Amino acid sequence: QVQLVESRGGLVQPGGSLSLSCEASGIAFSQYAVGWSRQAPGKQRELVARISADDTIIYADSVKGRFTISRDNTKNTVYLQMNSLKPEDTAVYYCHATNRWTLVQKWGKGTLVTISS
Repeated sequence: QVQLVESRGGLVQPGGSLSLSCEASGIAFSQYAVGWSRQAPGKQRELVARISADDTIIYADSVKGRFTISRDNTKNTVYLQMNSLKPEDTAVYYCHATNRWTLVQKWGKGTLVTISS
C-alpha cells in the first residue's frame, strides 16, 4: 500500500520559517520525482517545488530564494524548508511522488500551513 504522510503544518508569523517533511512507503522512492504543491482557499492547486529522481530541482517563481526542497532516499523522505514566509503562502501543502518511468502519481492528504500575525 502506497502512503505519503506529511508532517504537521501549523501557524507561523509572517517572516518566520517552517519545515515540512513527507515520508513515503510502498514505493521505490529513489525512482520517483517528489515534490510539494499547495492549494490556497479559492485558488487552484499549484506546484511549489519538485525534485526529480536525478536531483533536478524546480521551484515556483513565487517561492524561489525562500523555499528549499531536498530528499533523503535512505529515509524515503522529501523535505520542504520554508523561510521568509508570507501570508500568501497560506495553503494546504500536499506531498506527491511521480514514478519516473510510468508517470503514475501518488499524493499525500495534505497539511495546513497558515501564515498570520
